[in-house]
Amino acid sequence: MSWTTRLSDLLDANARDRGAAEALVAEGMRLTHAELRAEARAVARSLLALGIGRGDFVGLLMGNDAKWVASFYGAALIGAVTVPINTRFKPPEIAFALSRARCKAVLLADRFLNIDFAAAVDEVRGDLPDLHHVVVAGTPSWDAFLARALNDTTLDAAIARVSAEDVLLVQYTSGTTAHPKGVLLTHHSMLRNATACAAKLGVRPEDRYLNCRPFFHVAGSTLSLLVCLVTGAVMVTPKTFEAGAALDLLERERCTLTSGNDAIFQLMMSHPRFDPARLHLRGGWAAAGPETMRRIVEEMGVSDLCWAYGLSEASPNVALSDHREPVEARIAGGAVPHAGLEVRIADPATNAALPHGQSGEIQVKGWSVMRGYLNDPDNTQKAFTPDGFLRTGDLGTQDAEGRLRLVGRIKDVIRVGGENVAPAEVEEVLSAHPAIALAQVVGVPDARLGEVVAAFVQLRDGAAATEAELLAWLKPRLANFRLPRHLRIVEGFEQIGMTASGKVQKVKLRAHALALLDL
Repeated sequence: MSWTTRLSDLLDANARDRGAAEALVAEGMRLTHAELRAEARAVARSLLALGIGRGDFVGLLMGNDAKWVASFYGAALIGAVTVPINTRFKPPEIAFALSRARCKAVLLADRFLNIDFAAAVDEVRGDLPDLHHVVVAGTPSWDAFLARALNDTTLDAAIARVSAEDVLLVQYTSGTTAHPKGVLLTHHSMLRNATACAAKLGVRPEDRYLNCRPFFHVAGSTLSLLVCLVTGAVMVTPKTFEAGAALDLLERERCTLTSGNDAIFQLMMSHPRFDPARLHLRGGWAAAGPETMRRIVEEMGVSDLCWAYGLSEASPNVALSDHREPVEARIAGGAVPHAGLEVRIADPATNAALPHGQSGEIQVKGWSVMRGYLNDPDNTQKAFTPDGFLRTGDLGTQDAEGRLRLVGRIKDVIRVGGENVAPAEVEEVLSAHPAIALAQVVGVPDARLGEVVAAFVQLRDGAAATEAELLAWLKPRLANFRLPRHLRIVEGFEQIGMTASGKVQKVKLRAHALALLDL
């Protein structure tokens, strides 16, 4: 594949070479490659009719379904940039995502998981002066949107102006800042990443790939949806993950590939209806520890399973084991980075390269790395070393053969069931409560989600509030995965541990939390 390839080129090739073959199976919808291309072109023509074009930003707020895919592909055809929004975001979080990107339009589901998205966007629309069009799927506004379409000649002219180096998608990711950062990923970086991963996974056009990850994550877009696009394989996806429904889909659709993190596979294997005899799986990838990897191979029969490491800022995959390697090497939790990517293990304080086998920060350079953070030059500068390596914030090792292993995380991020939560995000919201003087957040272990948020707050002098009242106040302001599972009011943080400069020592606070909560 040429690295001048754009998403439109792959849609055209699949429609031409295997147009009658199935491309997408989603809730209530089956589309062939030819039909998927037609759906995407219909959205593209309609966006053009609204005045949306190359370089404009389009918000996308839907569950995993055919309209999400057609909308993403449709925007890509004309060089518009998709801004996927987490379906668990609350109105203020939705407003931030749309505002930072200055979205001119947002395409959304009317309702999802009993959430009224249209009402949520309407609640914050007054704070979004750039947002001119709100198009709601399943309502007359969607029909009117598609009815405004321009002709194919105008569409083809717009497609011709798109470059592989144009930004394809803004991936919001949580780091150590108070707000999510918008990662700028291009057609080139995402499609080349998907192609490299597909080769190592051994994906074939006849494969059927069950994706359990939301499309608003790069694990759902690049590593699932685009892996199918670059190979012609069939994408099978539920609107949202539920272990029993996923097992049913695996059996009914005779899926040969799947992917996910520890929690997804553990939930499927522990489900009462789990039966390996129902499955037809051959391969896929997992971002999981060695014991879970072994269980997936042995209990689910996924003989070609590969281990994956990456981050949103790298489109996302940096290293993936190869399905042709011995199984013991694949499940041990290490992989060689993709060709063309330069990876070094460095001292995080000096960025000096460390010897083989010594742990340090994983730093990455090359074609897969993001363009930068959207409208955020300060954080973009902080993300890179002076000599141009992306600072991942992850701790790892690399052996003499180049095999990369993840050891842990340097950056202060809580991983809640596959979602990244920056403590600063939750602390900022808590600090807005009139009774709270100081809020501090750490991650604590959880049997189901891996980690959950624990919050400690100090009240203002003379203020009164209960822990239950504070949690109730937080609930409509934070996505569920950001909501503290534990909240405690403390008299102060001095006895727990503070630095001379007045900062709470998070290591000591976490130790305090573990003891207090008996974890």
